[in-house]
Amino acid sequence: MIRVNDKFDVAWREDMTVEDVLRALGFTYPLVVVFVNGRLVSRGAYATFPVADGAEVKVLHMVAGG
Repeated sequence: MIRVNDKFDVAWREDMTVEDVLRALGFTYPLVVVFVNGRLVSRGAYATFPVADGAEVKVLHMVAGG
């Protein structure tokens, strides 16, 4: 099981990536910052960065204000 933002659980499967986690939760906003176990994941690595079973994932939506 993967815990996302301290409130969502995603069933883990072998070869799961950050992109898979985002898709599983329906996160489609293009400007997000993702951390896996405290490590910042670059946007270009979302499709290949592995997410292990038991990982803690943080997804932050970037918004501009004024």
